[in-house]
Amino acid sequence: MPEVETARLRLRHLTLEDIDDLFRLYSDPEVMRYLLLRTIEQTQTSLRKHIKQWLEYNFGMWAVIHKQSGKMIGRCGLGLLENTRQVELGYVLDKDFWHQGLATEASIETLKYGFCQIKLSQIVAIANPENIASVRVIQKVGMQY
Repeated sequence: MPEVETARLRLRHLTLEDIDDLFRLYSDPEVMRYLLLRTIEQTQTSLRKHIKQWLEYNFGMWAVIHKQSGKMIGRCGLGLLENTRQVELGYVLDKDFWHQGLATEASIETLKYGFCQIKLSQIVAIANPENIASVRVIQKVGMQY
């Protein structure tokens, strides 16, 4: 299964061993301000869904690893939009790594993978209009808001 590297990041498949790092993100009210906070059980369900999606569709969420620190700082990738056949770009990053262009860096590689490797014809992104940072990422990667 594919892994991707950028100047500052390594994007690798999520594994069940990532549960603690993912829960740290999913249970942080600041990180999840525009998303739904998750319990450990909900995080486990989400993690299994991400892993299964790679097996079924050859795309999914990657663990975002900060190369310099070796730390998992988030997740970024492609997912199926609930109750649709549309593929969505999604990302969540640890707040200590915000405002450094890392979500944009990971998202660019994710879009390249989606369009060039698996030949998707369309990828969508959704952001709360109040989430200015996420709207900016969507614009920086060349998507229209």
